[in-house]
Amino acid sequence: MNKFFIQSIKAAELAVCENANSFLQSAMWGRFKSRFGWIAQAYVVDWIEGGAKPLLVLSRRIAPGIVMAYIPWGPELPAEFPADPAAKANAAIELACVLRPLLPGKTAFIRLDPPWFTVESEGDGSEGDEGSSGDDSALFELPKPLKRAAADIQPPDTVLIDLTPPTEKILAAMKPKWRYNIGLAEKRGVTVQTTVGGDGAACEQGIDVFYRLLSETAGRDGIAIHHLGYYKTLFAEQGIEIRLYTALHEGDAIAANVVLFRGRQATYLYGASANIKRNLMAPYALQWRAMQDAKAYGCAEYDLFGIPPNDNPDHPMAGLYRFKTGFGGTIIHRPGSWDYPCKPLLYAVFSAAEKLRKKIRDRKKGRGSRR
Repeated sequence: MNKFFIQSIKAAELAVCENANSFLQSAMWGRFKSRFGWIAQAYVVDWIEGGAKPLLVLSRRIAPGIVMAYIPWGPELPAEFPADPAAKANAAIELACVLRPLLPGKTAFIRLDPPWFTVESEGDGSEGDEGSSGDDSALFELPKPLKRAAADIQPPDTVLIDLTPPTEKILAAMKPKWRYNIGLAEKRGVTVQTTVGGDGAACEQGIDVFYRLLSETAGRDGIAIHHLGYYKTLFAEQGIEIRLYTALHEGDAIAANVVLFRGRQATYLYGASANIKRNLMAPYALQWRAMQDAKAYGCAEYDLFGIPPNDNPDHPMAGLYRFKTGFGGTIIHRPGSWDYPCKPLLYAVFSAAEKLRKKIRDRKKGRGSRR
C-alpha cells in the first residue's frame, strides 16, 4: 500500500449511520443486531477524496479469547473515489489499520463485505461496467494482508430489478414462463395478504405463520434459519418499513416473503413455502406484488438478495438461480467477505475451523446467508 486514502476516523453516535446507503450499514441494523449479542459501533471516516462517510462496525465474541469485528457491506466509499479495484482494496486495508486500535483488544480479525460490485454482461458473464469475470472469488486480487474469508456472510451475487420503467415494461422484461406463472397463480385463486411491521396482533400472527412455513422450507432444503424471536424483533424494530407477504389459497397459507423498504431500494430478505400446493406458483405472485408495492413506495430497485455465482446446474441452489434470474434485472457480483487478521495465529485457528464447518454445511445445503 503506497497511497493514503483516509484523512481521519472518529467514533460517533449510531445515528450518523442513518445516512448510509445500505440497510446493513444503517443505525437500524446496528440497533437490531445489538439485541443478539453484537456490539454496534459507529464511526465517521473522512476520506481524502470525497469527504466523510459513516461506518457501522459490529463486534462479538465468537470463541473464548476471540472477538470478530464485522463491517457489513462496508466501507461505503464516496462517489469521487477512484474506480480502480486495487485502490479500493488498498483503501480497505488502510481502513482496517486505522480501525484496529479502536476495537476491543481481543479482536482477532476484521471481516469486511465490500459493497462495490461488477455487472455481468447479458449472456456470458464477460466484462461489464467495472469488469466482471462472472466469478465473485476472482473479482479482485487481494493484496496482503487481506485474505479471502472461508465463508461469506452476505451473498456476493444477486439480481437487481430496475423499478423505474412503467409496470408493464417491468413485467415484459421477465421470461415468458414467469409472466405466465404470475397470471396462473391469480387464475387459480391465490391471493396475497400484506402485513406491515408494527401492526400489533395481526403482525404477531402473521410472523407465526411465516415461521411455520420457513421451518418447512428449512427442513426441505437443508438451510439454516434463526429462532422465531429474531424475526419478531426485526418486525418490531422502529424506523424501517418491513412487510410480510403471505400467499393464501382456500384458507391455506402456502408461501410467504419478507421485504424491507428503505430509500431507493427494496430488499427481499426471506422467503418460505409450504410442502403443499406448490403447483399454484405462489412465490411468483408474492414477488410480483412486492415489486409493485416497492415501486409505489418510491423505490428505484428491488434486490432479490442472493443467487449462486453462476448458472451451474450442479450447484445445490441452481433452482434459486433460475427462479430469481427469470424476473429479469441485472446480475451483479460483489467480491465476497475479506478478512484482515489482527492476531494471525488466532485467526488461522478460527479460519481452519470455519472452513471445516463450511464443508460440512455445504454437504447439506447450498451457499446462503443468515444476515
